[in-house]
Amino acid sequence: MREYLLTLCVTAAVTYLLTGPVRKFAIVAGAMPEIRARDVHREPTPRLGGIAMFFGLCAGLLVADNLDNLNGVFESSSEPQALLSGAALIWLIGVLDDKFEIDALLKLGGQMIAAGVMVMQGLTILWLPVPGVGTVSLTQWQGNLLTVALVLITINAVNFVDGLDGLASGMVCIAAAAFFMYAYRIWYGYGLEAAAPATLFAAILMGMCLGFLPHNMHPARIFMGDSGSMLIGLVLAAGAISITGQVDPDAMNLFAGSERSAVHQTVPVYIPLLLPLTIIAVPAADLILAIVRRTWRGQSPFAADRGHLHHRLLEIGHSHSRAVLIMYFWSALIAFGALAYSVHSASMWIVLCIVALSAVGLVLLLLPRFTPRLPSWAESVLPPRYRRGRHYSADSAASGTGGSSDADEASTASEEHEEAVGAGLHGATAIGGRSRHIEPREAGTPR
Repeated sequence: MREYLLTLCVTAAVTYLLTGPVRKFAIVAGAMPEIRARDVHREPTPRLGGIAMFFGLCAGLLVADNLDNLNGVFESSSEPQALLSGAALIWLIGVLDDKFEIDALLKLGGQMIAAGVMVMQGLTILWLPVPGVGTVSLTQWQGNLLTVALVLITINAVNFVDGLDGLASGMVCIAAAAFFMYAYRIWYGYGLEAAAPATLFAAILMGMCLGFLPHNMHPARIFMGDSGSMLIGLVLAAGAISITGQVDPDAMNLFAGSERSAVHQTVPVYIPLLLPLTIIAVPAADLILAIVRRTWRGQSPFAADRGHLHHRLLEIGHSHSRAVLIMYFWSALIAFGALAYSVHSASMWIVLCIVALSAVGLVLLLLPRFTPRLPSWAESVLPPRYRRGRHYSADSAASGTGGSSDADEASTASEEHEEAVGAGLHGATAIGGRSRHIEPREAGTPR
């Protein structure tokens, strides 16, 4: 476990430290497209955050290759090399798209080539555990086609959900955490070395997302762009493919005892069929709904619009941060619910907890106008760019708490901050101060 944690921390540190220079490079390179009709941000923001995430991936693989307990993954399996090859190709395609806006069909072809490169190097599905049937061996063409299809679905699902600050990176991080716990249990609990690559991929993916997330939280200083969203989607798909089609279920030796106990014991065998789907359940649902919606309107499935789930949350009254947290909640509930059921499939408490948390999630959806407020001591813990100093200084001045000197200092600090924002570069975009007045939107124009 220590080696995985070290790999995670190194990946996160490299990604975090490189995101700042990459942001400056993106501004100089002009990778700051104009605001589109479907965008929710109001000012051009640099992209190319996937550059830092890719170098974080390389750093994580390099560190793992030099650790004694993880070095065997690179010696006994070609999956890390396959992941790096496919990730490099999809990353280059994403960088070109972030800068030059390449055609959607050309980008889809590049995704298929990246998936094919991983298949050629051995990262493919060999068999599937089917409930009621057992382990079904796949032919080479069946396994290759299923692998490419899973990679394409996962990449585009993550890419579609990347519409709000911190949404894609946070949801993928939650999914990777659940997947890491499942893969580590298979590797350590059952002693199956074939699950080690998937465990390593999940740890590295968590590091990539955690390192980039502080720069991408609302208001985002940089976007990951397609170079980042397609990259983390590929890594997520690679872990799912590795543990689903490479780990032999018969090696777990679970088929013993009575028939009822055997049914409960074999649940971990069938969970690999469901877990890769549950960890991207929300992005996949958004992807399917988008394709159906656009096809129904006579549009191309790749035509962008403002009908995604996160856009709907904003339209019904949720704030930006609140919409992101709601999406986090549902992703965590689905992923960790499936994980808990794989460990204790006979426990009714798990089902009851999932139902109760689902009810809580529905209540949160029905209360878009409720805005929780943090106490003052909690505000002091947050970074300065996330504090609402103006609101708290106004509240303290109106209530008379804190004394006149404190109110004067808060007012002076607020005025200095406003002057700095108006005169210098804005912290979220680095291209100028944010306008306080929103231009009235013409009737019929998209939000």
